[in-house]
Amino acid sequence: MDQQIPFMKMHGLGNDFVVIDSRNCMQKIYPELVRALGDRHRGIGFDQLALISDSPDADVALKFFNNDGSTSGACGNATRCVARYEMDRLSVDRLTLTTERGILFAHTTNNTVSVNMGHPLLAWNEIPLAKKMDTLHLPLNGSPTATGMGNPHCTFFVENAELVNLEKLAPDIETNPLFPERTNVQFAHKISKDHLRARVWERGVGVTLASGSSSCAVAVASARLGLTERKVQIDLDGGTIYVDWRNDGVWMSGDTLHVFNGTLTTQFLKSLK
Repeated sequence: MDQQIPFMKMHGLGNDFVVIDSRNCMQKIYPELVRALGDRHRGIGFDQLALISDSPDADVALKFFNNDGSTSGACGNATRCVARYEMDRLSVDRLTLTTERGILFAHTTNNTVSVNMGHPLLAWNEIPLAKKMDTLHLPLNGSPTATGMGNPHCTFFVENAELVNLEKLAPDIETNPLFPERTNVQFAHKISKDHLRARVWERGVGVTLASGSSSCAVAVASARLGLTERKVQIDLDGGTIYVDWRNDGVWMSGDTLHVFNGTLTTQFLKSLK
């Protein structure tokens, strides 16, 4: 009998994901499969793939893969999407999830899903950077700020983020030797003390409509620089997200959508061998 692997397609503000629940299948996830699934013409298409599994310490465990097959330590919007799916499935309004960031806490109120993404990493070796330096003002044109949110981030504050050519500028920043694990890149500008506009380039993906961990990094960088308060609204290309840097971590809130369910056919899986 042909094996068919079930998957779910979800998104948070256009930041889209394929979600595979390994509790329902034993499909091994490997880079070639991730890249094939991420192809928007010959596969399904996504920014990240999220793999659900059991956790001995939390309600569920998550592992993330970028579009290019590389792994990612954090993915805020995918975490919110899976958290909502699990809370709906279990008929609860609170959940714990294990990621490389540790145990994360999620809750839902009026269809808005909030996740505590943990404390930001601000030391150069935690982000990580290649050598010791001031993480608030990196030695790059534009004096960006570095932040770790389980993955590295580099945030530039500019006059108008709308005018930035991400495709031209961001690839060289992503792969700059300053970032031994590459970096996500954001360009943002201040609208008010509690309101920012940001655009995102994700390592291993490219331009994305939204990014949860990037939004957290932008909010933390802005607060550290004194541009805004610690609770902000961030307008991304795909919509609006809300970030609150509290004493217990960086909370992120916004909408999610479970778009459809499908199956990976044996024919597709055999084509990769």
